[in-house]
Amino acid sequence: MGSFCKDYVGEIIQAWYMDDSNEDQRLPHHRNPEEYVTLDQLAELGVLSWRLDADNYETDEELKKILQARGYSYMVCRASLYQSIVHLSLSLFFSINLCDSRYIDCVPIACIIRSKLKPQALVQDMIEVCPEKLPNYEEKIKNFFEEHLHTDEEIRYCIAGSGYFDVRGCDDAWIRIWVKKGAVIALPAGIYHRFTLDTNNYIKAMRLFVGEPVRTPYNRPHDHLPARKEYVETFVQKGATNQAVDAAGA
Repeated sequence: MGSFCKDYVGEIIQAWYMDDSNEDQRLPHHRNPEEYVTLDQLAELGVLSWRLDADNYETDEELKKILQARGYSYMVCRASLYQSIVHLSLSLFFSINLCDSRYIDCVPIACIIRSKLKPQALVQDMIEVCPEKLPNYEEKIKNFFEEHLHTDEEIRYCIAGSGYFDVRGCDDAWIRIWVKKGAVIALPAGIYHRFTLDTNNYIKAMRLFVGEPVRTPYNRPHDHLPARKEYVETFVQKGATNQAVDAAGA
């Protein structure tokens, strides 16, 4: 769970099995009695978590260490991505030397294009989700709550506020993950999940993307995708086998 103890991380990341109620999605939706999920149990589903200093996210060396440990070699800010693409296009058209220090901004995006968007190329941007700041809020919050998967790992860093990431367990039951300021979670490629705000109605999060800054959500069912098949083989089937072994030994 990174360089911090589990109890320390657990102060800002909590998880539990959800009930089947159709009440407001922003409510906790605990089962009765409550059934909590540990960080170790989340890790068995491929969901990793860390606690960082959100007040210094722009210069946080711990974040860099996490990304490096996961094989990401550099980041490009989404806000400057399109500008970099334009610069690169002009550079290529006029045969400008990309090693020239005057065009150093073009180098990261050039590396991405040259590597054909290999997994280690990471793009980050910031999003604020609340009725006042997110354009087309109602439509987007509805889309966020649609069960879906991505074909690459998804990393989210809560800079302020709080919210819920729901993921499917090995038995296909919903597990609700409550993240607060300072929480970082990594959702593996192929896991079915969704997002919603809690009753505070606000979260500011850094979104870390692999490759292109366009994340295609594949709404369930998309079990035929290679990413889903690999996830099922790596985590779901393994988890089901472990549960059967535990039950036999009980």
